[in-house]
Amino acid sequence: MNFRFHNLLGAPYRGGNVVVSNNTLLISAVGNRISVTDLVKSETTTLPCQSSSNVARIAVSPDGVFLLVIDDNSRCLFINLRRRVVLHRISFKKPVSALKFSPDGAFIAVAVGKLLQIWRSPGFKKEFFPFELVRTFANCDDKVTAIDWSPCSKYVLAGSKDLTARLFCLEKLSGYKKPFLLLGHRDTIVGAFFGVDKKTNRAFRAYTLSRDGAIFTWSYNTADDMLGVENSEPPSPGTPEQRPSNQNGDGDVDGNVKKRKNLDEGDSNLDERSEYLLHTGKWELLKKDYFMQAPAKLTACDYHRGLDLVVVGFSNGVFGLYQMPDFVCIHLLSISREKITTAVFNDLGNWLTFGCAKLGQLLVWEWKSESYILKQQGHYFDVNCLAYSPDSQLLATGADDNKIKVWTVSSGFCFVTFSEHTNAVTALHFTSNSHCLLSASLDGTVRAWDLFRYRNFRTFTTPSSRQFVSLAADQSGEVICAGTLDSFEIFVWSMKTGRLLDVLSGHEGPVHGLMFSPTTAILASSSWDKTVRLWDVFEGKGAVETFPHTHDVLTVVYRPDGKQLACSTLDSQIHFWDPIDGLLMYTIEARRDIAHGRLMTDRRSAANSSSGKCFTTLCYSADGSYIFAGGVSKYICMYDVADQVLLRRFQITHNLSLDGVLDFLNSKKMTEAGPLDLIDDDNSDAEEGIDKQTRGKLGYNLPGSLPNSGRPVIRTKCLRIAPTGRSWAAATTEGVIVYSIDESFIFDPTDLDIDVTPEAIDAALSEDQPSRALILSLRLNEDALIKKCILAIIPVDIPVVASSVPFRYLQRLIEACADLLENCPHLEFVLRWCQELFKVHGQSIQQNCRNLLPALKSFQKAITGLHQDLAETCSSNEYLLKYLCSTVTKK
Repeated sequence: MNFRFHNLLGAPYRGGNVVVSNNTLLISAVGNRISVTDLVKSETTTLPCQSSSNVARIAVSPDGVFLLVIDDNSRCLFINLRRRVVLHRISFKKPVSALKFSPDGAFIAVAVGKLLQIWRSPGFKKEFFPFELVRTFANCDDKVTAIDWSPCSKYVLAGSKDLTARLFCLEKLSGYKKPFLLLGHRDTIVGAFFGVDKKTNRAFRAYTLSRDGAIFTWSYNTADDMLGVENSEPPSPGTPEQRPSNQNGDGDVDGNVKKRKNLDEGDSNLDERSEYLLHTGKWELLKKDYFMQAPAKLTACDYHRGLDLVVVGFSNGVFGLYQMPDFVCIHLLSISREKITTAVFNDLGNWLTFGCAKLGQLLVWEWKSESYILKQQGHYFDVNCLAYSPDSQLLATGADDNKIKVWTVSSGFCFVTFSEHTNAVTALHFTSNSHCLLSASLDGTVRAWDLFRYRNFRTFTTPSSRQFVSLAADQSGEVICAGTLDSFEIFVWSMKTGRLLDVLSGHEGPVHGLMFSPTTAILASSSWDKTVRLWDVFEGKGAVETFPHTHDVLTVVYRPDGKQLACSTLDSQIHFWDPIDGLLMYTIEARRDIAHGRLMTDRRSAANSSSGKCFTTLCYSADGSYIFAGGVSKYICMYDVADQVLLRRFQITHNLSLDGVLDFLNSKKMTEAGPLDLIDDDNSDAEEGIDKQTRGKLGYNLPGSLPNSGRPVIRTKCLRIAPTGRSWAAATTEGVIVYSIDESFIFDPTDLDIDVTPEAIDAALSEDQPSRALILSLRLNEDALIKKCILAIIPVDIPVVASSVPFRYLQRLIEACADLLENCPHLEFVLRWCQELFKVHGQSIQQNCRNLLPALKSFQKAITGLHQDLAETCSSNEYLLKYLCSTVTKK
């Protein structure tokens, strides 16, 4: 039961900024979570920590250790990115529109409404209040929209909605009275950046970009320049004789000669020395340039100081890359028809990252070679169905956006997208060989997809168009069945020929549940007509048996051994049937367990509301001892089947941006016109992200499902457990959430005594007693010790030690070997272990295959992964291997 949050798949990018850390880590917001993509290894992980609502802004420290996350409720998380834990929390009083770490990592600039706040960056040490407010600048007349730090971390350039940019000095220096104003723009400032003029080491530049597509280049002239001092031989800032004495009246610009001398003594360049006095000279507008993309608005921009490049994105999907300060266009391309919401350089400046919230897409593009580094896109609308491949390596998802995506579970990457369906995809099923994926859709087709050639090789249709909502295939994969929403029939096809073999009639409502028995050729179907029916498809006898219920049956599922059938009904109950004798075995009353939160538009409290309190998806564990259940709720429930008790509830999200998460609503937010959060204000930008009014209305509604209130309602549409039993996935409003068993230290106290200790295991190994050491480690059940004992045994002793292992420890030993196969370099040694284990205990494994099924599936997954890796390596080095083999034989 020790399942922990592992990853989030299929959730699209919905807006906010994106940052690139350590040149290869792409960090972006996914709902109220943070996704980290390694662009070199092609792996995506989602941090386990959650914000209270959707994430609005993120910033990463220069060393890539700390991450600052601010959500729509202005609540901030300070996260240790490497350890993936929240260190500190703080709340701001107003929405935050921009934030950035200083280059030295000591400070954080935060734009809170009209204010620019400078906070001291917290560290690793425990503090009562780690965030310390250093300065607050209240000079802007409207919301601050853009922030940039100078390289020396002493000045901040802030652009505002009042059409100006201002230069703020962090230290209270003499001579600095109020911030410099950079005027002239005619629209909101989108970006403000510091730059260095490389031609004259003296001058310092700034760039300001506005929403109407204008970029202004500003040049800084020091007080020395204004007095006619030569640019080529700048005076040392540390010698007062060469500096005009009338700047501040005291002969010293900053009142701190020591600090100035330290700058000269170090290996600092001229840019830093001149920048240290950015408030003493004069800023001049050098030139104005325009991107000429009207009527499109400039929506995103970034500047790379080292390469002096500017990248801009527009509301019409066009982006441009310009060499500054000459304003030379390097690239001007259209990547979509929707607004580009973020555009970012990586540290080296060779990769560009673009985000489009309307499409839910992130792109990473290498501009020199004009090639894609990353092109990942989540499902635009809610995911309806899931399917694990038999080896648990792949996960397929189907959604309301008519697309099917296949993901590699270990990396979190989608490697193929099928988009031939013309309506919502409602059901998915992998065949037993993992090479074929079946899908059913509301467009009236069932399609078979080849996962080798990535194509639709067979399409199953009916004489007149039907809407399919359920799908099943027999163990051989030769017979395909699909249940309908409108005609209440079940259609049966042949996989080989694609011909329609039979039409099973008898249900009087939509057939939402369909599954073949894992051991026999009996098909079980559930319908809203309050029945579960069993069909003998091969004999053609029609319905063999009918199990009546008092309420609509929403889904049906077989236990992995085929000796039990579970179905959920509209009255919040789960019924367990014996399909052989036709008897009702148990019933679980789940009304209290599923209790969802209160919706915005609800007139009564969550406890008294009866709508939506039912499970719409069920899934047995790999050994059939417990069952998972999910529905219109923030909870996924885990029940023990034999004792009918609730073992655990998983809360899938804490995101207050979704409806149905809170149990009690805030009465202060209720008005005569309805909930405050649902009233559109005039300032809301309709272009941002997804139109909330259309979400959730595309698909079909289950009986008892909740009305759409304009905000997405938290729910679980599909649950699937991996055949290995080590992980499970849930298709939720947030995306596909994957939970897996945390590899932590778990032991069985009944199998321990005072002599079973790590010291005793080490002693047994040193005394050359490998069998005793291995059994002691299995009794202690600590993963590291078991693997240590396996690797410590010499190859000659493997058959003897394998035969001495009792059967009750066999499952644990197989799991350890499967894990070693995936992570250990001694491949032949571990394979020899596995071979001897299966030789010695083969008969026992066959007799108890049900209990050992999760461990065997894990082993199969490891072997399959190894086979694929070796096959790729050998095929790519085929001729080299032939050459090496030939040279050996000649010698």
